[in-house]
Amino acid sequence: MTARALVIAGVASGVGKTTLTLGLLEAYGRRGLRVQAFKVGPDFIDPGLHELVTARPSYNLDGWMGGREEVIRLVARHAEGADLVLIEGVMGCFDGVDATSDAGSTAEIARWLALPVVLVLDASAQSRSAAAVVLGFERLDPRLRLAAVVANRVGGTVHARGVGAAIEAVCRAVPVGAMPHDPALTLAERHLGLVTAAEGVLTTERRTRLADAVERSIDLDRLLALAAEITTVPSNSPEQSPVRARIGVARDAAFQFYYADNLDRLRAAGAELIWWSPLADPDVPDVDGLYLGGGYPELHAARLAANRSMLNAIRQFAEAGRPIYAECGGLMLLAESIEDGQGVRHSMVGVLPARVHMGPGLTIGYREVVVSQDCPLGSSGAQARGQEFHASTLDPVPATVHRAYQVRRPDVVGRSEEPPHAEGYLIGRTLASYVHLQFASNPGLAPAFVETCATKAA
Repeated sequence: MTARALVIAGVASGVGKTTLTLGLLEAYGRRGLRVQAFKVGPDFIDPGLHELVTARPSYNLDGWMGGREEVIRLVARHAEGADLVLIEGVMGCFDGVDATSDAGSTAEIARWLALPVVLVLDASAQSRSAAAVVLGFERLDPRLRLAAVVANRVGGTVHARGVGAAIEAVCRAVPVGAMPHDPALTLAERHLGLVTAAEGVLTTERRTRLADAVERSIDLDRLLALAAEITTVPSNSPEQSPVRARIGVARDAAFQFYYADNLDRLRAAGAELIWWSPLADPDVPDVDGLYLGGGYPELHAARLAANRSMLNAIRQFAEAGRPIYAECGGLMLLAESIEDGQGVRHSMVGVLPARVHMGPGLTIGYREVVVSQDCPLGSSGAQARGQEFHASTLDPVPATVHRAYQVRRPDVVGRSEEPPHAEGYLIGRTLASYVHLQFASNPGLAPAFVETCATKAA
């Protein structure tokens, strides 16, 4: 089986990649094409928006965390049954782990998959200079197949024609259209990025407006003709293990940041995943373990604090020795309290004896993790990769709380080498960390957690 595929890249962050991608997904879907989306990098929010449009899970393609073979496997498997695959890039096309290579970048993914790239640029304050930008992207890495250009936020028909003519005169990439500046198409943002799909930002009306704008502004036939064929494989997993453990996955407006592949790996290891809501449910489900992902608990802290029966149930679950794995927002839920942006303190579960405060800045970046003490995700010595992305800080955790991780940042040119720090707070069989791990970086992580959940506490 085959599908056609394109990579949507930007000259920088904030040029409109997500808006264009969503509009293209919706517009091609209107034409009766089955569309599958992917997202380059560790972002959680864009895949959720993709899934709303396509009704298919959107998978993260991360060169640094997952590696080349994993990226190729994910695309081949999850593109099966699709007519068109659109891969939304991250940041600028060549931006990744550091400034001297394309490791972890959109360009790296496009090269690995041998796919043509559609470059999106913000032309609101330039005309012929747009051609210089595109020419620079073409020349920086001739191995990259830069096939098309979309000028975003143009001021009108004359401006759009001028930008297109300038690009056409000196560049190999084909201008396939120009999107007008329209504030109504802009998706709302907050401290960790766009407002999430679970909060209703992508309404039916907005999807219609996006698709209408794309159909008016982009030559969809020409763009589709530029797409390359890829070979797909059946997406059904190999013979899945019998269910060995039931794992409750927190999923609502406060907790929704999960890599789709992580969930697939848990299922393949024998987990039955049970969705539940810390915001709305009065109790945890009847399960063997809990997975508390990231999200925006700080925005819903008052409602979480008011749900005392649920908070008590999570604490009792932990005290009974049943496994809990908590990432970022999940760590915040397990803390003593969350102090929101207005300085109001809200009581949380209290398993992790420290308080969380919302801070003025962001902690962001890739992380390398070495397990230094046996924990629900594996034995001492196991290694994994992940990322941190949070606007909160955790008060010092007492030294009596075990640390299961040694965490370090990857080497980056221009930054002095930093020693690893102890993290991964281990309280009984509860593991809490600010690091979102990509299970593909160590295929033993998901089976280890399922095994932990299937094993009764001593």
